[in-house]
Amino acid sequence: MSRAVILLSGGLDSTTTLAIAKSQGFECYALSFDYGQKQKSELISATEIAKHFGAVEHRIMHISLSDFGGSALTDDDIEVPEFKESDEIPITYVPARNTIFLSFAMAWAEVLDCQSIFIGVNALDYSGYPDCRQAYIDAFENMANLATKQGVEGQKLSIVTPLIDLNKADIIKIGLSLGVDYSITTTCYQANEKGEACGVCDACEYRKIGFKSAGISDPTRYQ
Repeated sequence: MSRAVILLSGGLDSTTTLAIAKSQGFECYALSFDYGQKQKSELISATEIAKHFGAVEHRIMHISLSDFGGSALTDDDIEVPEFKESDEIPITYVPARNTIFLSFAMAWAEVLDCQSIFIGVNALDYSGYPDCRQAYIDAFENMANLATKQGVEGQKLSIVTPLIDLNKADIIKIGLSLGVDYSITTTCYQANEKGEACGVCDACEYRKIGFKSAGISDPTRYQ
């Protein structure tokens, strides 16, 4: 079986991505991050999800993006806002987060001698995030193949984005067809220690819209 590193946050998108990789026959290595985010319940979800889908290994890397702050997800002086339609990059954007996560995944992939990294970025729902666009993914993939031993030696590394052009409803439908239990996922930016969602942040709103558009009952546990 081919190996793949799966970036797993414990949320709806990354869980669906893991399910897709598993369904495609990959031997999955899940990678999560305790990066200084205010809520840690997503890591509990990620651990349960990795076990559910039979990940060969699940690692949680400990780094501290909260030392820099600058985001409502990592900075105690910035509150997580309620959902609001806007074309601006939201304050919940964490500077360089996907670049850092993909760099760790790239390093682990090289150690594992695998050429696939799966990430659940989605350009439709999160178009305000610059590191969720296809142009960014293509640029990182190009860099990775210039910067790694396996890339230079002809073992091309691919950054796989199965959700990039899907809306939330379609993502949910695919996940359900692959056995995802969305009740154990944590999407909220400020879920409590029990994993209960706030119901008012951007992530919660997009999740609600997704289940409603899919015509499926929302299994999210709200505060």
